[in-house]
Amino acid sequence: MEGILQQHLKHLGFTELEAKCLFVLSDSGTLTGYEIAKRLGVSRSNVYAALQKLAEQGVVLASKGEPTHYHCVPIDEIGNKIEADLQASIRYVKAHMPKQETERTEYFSLEGDAKVLERLRCELKLVKREALCDLWSEEAELLRGELQYAHDQGVRILVSAVGGADLPEGMLSFPHEREEAWQERSGRKFALLLDRKLAIVGTRGGGQPAKAMLTEHPAMVELLLNNFFHDVVMHELQRDMGDELARRYGQGFSKIVRKYTQD
Repeated sequence: MEGILQQHLKHLGFTELEAKCLFVLSDSGTLTGYEIAKRLGVSRSNVYAALQKLAEQGVVLASKGEPTHYHCVPIDEIGNKIEADLQASIRYVKAHMPKQETERTEYFSLEGDAKVLERLRCELKLVKREALCDLWSEEAELLRGELQYAHDQGVRILVSAVGGADLPEGMLSFPHEREEAWQERSGRKFALLLDRKLAIVGTRGGGQPAKAMLTEHPAMVELLLNNFFHDVVMHELQRDMGDELARRYGQGFSKIVRKYTQD
């Protein structure tokens, strides 16, 4: 537990030695620099330097006189200070960071479930007008909150869902039939086209690491747009004329497929 706590303190901007000093002070109360150095087994000069920096940051109190005693301020106070400083830095960066206006026409790749889902969620929060999504029910559920947020902002959302996704009320959706065994062979494929500008395609599941590719290249954008509208048209035709189409062209249009793929 101690190691994990110190790791999180490092994430908040403290050095390893500063994190250890904070932990010792929080655990033991008021101590001298010599006592802290003895407990940590490190040189006094390094400990004094770390304590001086902590005192300058306002997270440690230092007494006057010899020897100097140190005391850690309450953790709630430290947390509030870090949060306030962080918010101030974020506001400054947002206000002064150069804004990128160029299109992402290169093909960027992501790997790993956490990275892929984080990018999908971030991009959905930035949608302004329209989101066209081809998702399995598993991914639709994971992105439900972001889809709801976009919908609440007035974004038009159309979802081609596999597996009977439970989508928020008011979203346009239609089922996309695929065999469940298919996802075990090659993973669950997903595709999103956001504001008819950003194309994202990838896979999750199937025993492989999650992967995704995103780009604003016009060719990929047009490809996804045409593919999505093709699915919309086929959904309408099958809903209205399913039996007739199956009788004439075979189940899943197999007769047409064989016509162009068999020698």
